[in-house]
Amino acid sequence: MHRIRALFAMLAFVLLTACASAPPQVLSEKEYYDKAKSALDSGNFLEAARHLEDLETYHPFGRYAEQAQLDLIYAHYNSLNPERAESAAERFIRLHPESPHVDYAYYIKGLAAYYADLGLGPRFLPIDVNSRDPGRAKEAFRDFSTLVTNFPDSPYAADAEKRMLAIKERLAQYEMHVARYYIRRQAYVAAVARAQYVVENYPDTPVVPEALSLMVELYRYLGMQRHADDALVLLAASYPDHKSFDANMRFNGSEFKEEDRNISSVFDFDFGLGD
Repeated sequence: MHRIRALFAMLAFVLLTACASAPPQVLSEKEYYDKAKSALDSGNFLEAARHLEDLETYHPFGRYAEQAQLDLIYAHYNSLNPERAESAAERFIRLHPESPHVDYAYYIKGLAAYYADLGLGPRFLPIDVNSRDPGRAKEAFRDFSTLVTNFPDSPYAADAEKRMLAIKERLAQYEMHVARYYIRRQAYVAAVARAQYVVENYPDTPVVPEALSLMVELYRYLGMQRHADDALVLLAASYPDHKSFDANMRFNGSEFKEEDRNISSVFDFDFGLGD
């Protein structure tokens, strides 16, 4: 009797083990895609991503493979998983560089890097985004630039161009942040080089007048009067209403707090336009 019970117990254990280790049922390529499409249509992006990944696993070279990879980018992005969306976009670009939909992959890849640069911290904490390393912003700019350059008629090109302008301002603000850091360290030559870089490389950003004003102040402090005059002429011609000028067009540069620098905050210089 004990032997019979032991045999039944062993048999039950074997059956349970077999059931637990049984491979998952593999569906046809179309079944996986139909399930994914239904999940996408209902807004269930996590489920859609799971079906699309299964499709890629079991049918990597099928007729739905390329579309599934494209849909996977969309599913990951809309399930608030930008890292996986970016990886999926990179893979699509690598596998299908000639696809008529590769512009979408570049767009999502750029968006993922763009929002990764912004991060969630500034939404809840007093964090200055411009003080952070702009590496991800530069990645986003490259992806958007590739999209706009290679696919100017893409439906995503216009939005990419707008984001490129925002990224330029972000990069210019970062350069000015570094310039302020150099000023606090009394590295004035390095600071003025950063300001000049802004003027030369981001001329269409609203940061330029601030950079020019700083250049005037620093060049004067360094005894480089000709360079200071050149910057002042450009500032007055391009931004006559800038706060650096008083009502008589006298330059009173004060871009930085007194405690952040060891140079005079006011240069009483009459530009000659106030009389």
